Amino acid sequence: MTQAQETAFDQSTVDRAQAIIARYPQARSALLPMLHLVQSVEGYVSQDGIRFCAGQLDLSEAEVSAVATFYTMYKRRPCGEHLVSVCTNTLCAALGGDEIYSTLKSHLGVGHDETAGEPGTPGSITLEHAECLAACDLGPVLQVNYEFYDNQTPDKALGLVKALQSGDKPAPTRGAPLTDFKQAELQLAGFFEGRDADLDGPSAAPETLAGAQIAKERGWDAPATPKNAEFPALPEKK
Repeated sequence: MTQAQETAFDQSTVDRAQAIIARYPQARSALLPMLHLVQSVEGYVSQDGIRFCAGQLDLSEAEVSAVATFYTMYKRRPCGEHLVSVCTNTLCAALGGDEIYSTLKSHLGVGHDETAGEPGTPGSITLEHAECLAACDLGPVLQVNYEFYDNQTPDKALGLVKALQSGDKPAPTRGAPLTDFKQAELQLAGFFEGRDADLDGPSAAPETLAGAQIAKERGWDAPATPKNAEFPALPEKK
């Protein structure tokens, strides 16, 4: 074990890793939250982090690397204090997502998956364009540390990023109060550290609930499933 590992992954991190493993019948199933735990310590998944996960889960480094490089939420370079993800998928792009991303890229002087400022220091920003963030009814949207900021414009997004750079944490449209990237990663690993109230944040917007509200007002109900519904036979395997 290197000195860097000893410094980064102390006993409290080992204890948290073991608590994650205890949630699952098979240790290897704990790998995804374990990678989030690593990011909560280092701000990314380093080679030391891969070795740490492999050692805790009795996996090979190749097995851990295969997972860490597959999912975009696991970063291979140190992130800033805040990760800003701009949705540039079809609908958000058509509504202005591309212009938002271009505006932020120009202001920050960085490209996709690059950081303005020293990674991890106050006010540093990592920018990325993201695939669908599942909020098409509120597009264009962006996320900061995976919290939603809906109905964005280039000017609103630029004001948000400038506020983050100055040390402010503007409230998300939905979800928990904004924290930094490492704290968000600790929550994704399953540790709320006294922030349990974050779970009570609003999760749905009026636009999302509009259809359900209209159905309720008009007494619309989906037809009940027949008690003896017949399902088509499965095709024969060849």
